[in-house]
Amino acid sequence: MESMVYCGQTPPPCGHLPLQGRQSNSEVMSMEERSQILIVDDDPDIRKVLYMLLRDEYAVAEAADGAGAVRYIEAHPDTDLVVLDVMMPGMDGFEACDRIRALSNVPILFLTAKSAEADRISAYGSGGDDFLSKPFSQGEFLAKVQSLLRRYKQYRGKPASALTLEGLEVDLSGRSVKANGKDIPLTDTEFAILEHLLKNRGKTVTAADMYEAVWKERFLPGSGNTVMVHVLNLRRKIEENPSNPRIIRTVWGKGYQID
Repeated sequence: MESMVYCGQTPPPCGHLPLQGRQSNSEVMSMEERSQILIVDDDPDIRKVLYMLLRDEYAVAEAADGAGAVRYIEAHPDTDLVVLDVMMPGMDGFEACDRIRALSNVPILFLTAKSAEADRISAYGSGGDDFLSKPFSQGEFLAKVQSLLRRYKQYRGKPASALTLEGLEVDLSGRSVKANGKDIPLTDTEFAILEHLLKNRGKTVTAADMYEAVWKERFLPGSGNTVMVHVLNLRRKIEENPSNPRIIRTVWGKGYQID
């Protein structure tokens, strides 16, 4: 049976780690070649478990609270993924995510012991890209990590291409969006949604098609809400009137469309 990761799991305790992270024993790839992942959790045992899962493939850093995570991203803006706990003393994960979003579009994977739909909506609404409820299997965690990293690197490396849409300038190469010359900061997931709709311009994209194309995972009963929240966040950023959108239309009963 696959091992599970729990809140309060008790492997041998680890001491306080410097923010730059532990060095892996494996020297297969140089640190420069590895994707950089930041683990943020106030529980040192959880941090150790996640570090052990990631250390052979990735360069792993750690922070014990939200404020430490924000400081780390300020100093390391090229970080490729943040694994962020929600329930932390002081600055919680939602606030930390909001502050990180002001600095970077790095993908953020939320970890939480809470699994209610309202908590998922809060996670996505604060700028998170994905959500994993504790306890979770090692395989599920690693699959989420790989999916987010793959999508982030894929869209960072797009060939040069620029589109104009309802007053918006969309640069697919630079992964940027401007309105009237002013940058509009989008998360990696929001940009991926916009790009997928542009690739299918004039066609209706179902929530299932959107989820499987952007998240690279099988569509499940709750996945439609995930798509809906991210589309809503995207509209708030690019639409003049998000309650009456002109760019991303809802085709009732079918999905979303850009004309």
